[in-house]
Amino acid sequence: MTEQQQNQIIRMAWEDRCTFDEIKEKTGFPEAEVIKLMRKEMKPSSFRMWRKRVTGRVTKHRKLFEANRAELKRRRICPTE
Repeated sequence: MTEQQQNQIIRMAWEDRCTFDEIKEKTGFPEAEVIKLMRKEMKPSSFRMWRKRVTGRVTKHRKLFEANRAELKRRRICPTE
């Protein structure tokens, strides 16, 4: 992998709206490989900060994002009292 490819993956991983599924579609790297690359290429403190930020983040996981979005739409249509 070239340095340019590594930089592209790291940039995509830092973006909040780019899901791990999109990274895999564009680069072929699954989430686990992205995490390994981030761990290898970043300072330990930067990696910990990034992991804390993306862990459980709805926008980094397409299925969670879609489920959350559907739930929000459902609540707008049928608000609870």
